[in-house]
Amino acid sequence: MRHPTKTEIMSSLVNSSRNKAKSMSFPNNFDEVQWSDRDFYGWIDPRASHRAYLVTDHRSELVAVEFRVAAVDPIRTRGVMCNLCRSMRRSGEAALFTAQKAGPAGKAANSVGTYICVDFDCSLYVRNAKPLSDPLPERSLLSETRIENLRRRLDGFLTRIVGASSAGR
Repeated sequence: MRHPTKTEIMSSLVNSSRNKAKSMSFPNNFDEVQWSDRDFYGWIDPRASHRAYLVTDHRSELVAVEFRVAAVDPIRTRGVMCNLCRSMRRSGEAALFTAQKAGPAGKAANSVGTYICVDFDCSLYVRNAKPLSDPLPERSLLSETRIENLRRRLDGFLTRIVGASSAGR
């Protein structure tokens, strides 16, 4: 993935208003991210822990999505599986991220959600560039296959948010 500017990311937000996009907070290490190792970049807003963002190239366009992060139940000890990289994560390492749909569906309060690693390092996990406490269920697959599976699942999730084409933002 190429390194987009903060301005490019704010202008590519598909499911939020321009005013909210202007208030987007970026992590302190934003300029240090190794973009070439990632299929997407995501972060939890440093000023609002219930809000998160994900940016990626989706169908030849830069697309950014705003999420609401579900609170993690501290009593719940059961792990969950990230639906992007398919890693089993311990309680608190993955959460439900819910995105308002883009366009008229979003204005009608329609949303979609999925479980994602809270550190958004799925691209690194499928490349074995960052160790996991629990192994990937797809660990027996070639790295290229795991990367392609991640991209396919990410594309499917983004398509549910922006629609069949991301035109008309």
